[in-house]
Amino acid sequence: MNISLLTVTASVPNWTIQVGIIMIFCNLFAFFIGRYAIQNKGQGPNIPAELPDVLKGFGVPELLATTSFGHILGAGMILGLRAAGAL
Repeated sequence: MNISLLTVTASVPNWTIQVGIIMIFCNLFAFFIGRYAIQNKGQGPNIPAELPDVLKGFGVPELLATTSFGHILGAGMILGLRAAGAL
């Protein structure tokens, strides 16, 4: 059985400004979901920057969790839109 690697790998979309905008919006969406969904905020170190009052108690673990979730959403959106031919 001779399977070429070219038939197994998926095509990866090139970076464009549309891809960047989709990733930014997915990260912002995940950030706002995490802001209201995370129940035990402030358990780890704080972000070393001045935050507005609405983000008090939002630390490094929450930031890493929401941006990781945002990148998963963004990758799915980009790959899905690419497969549908919209990108």
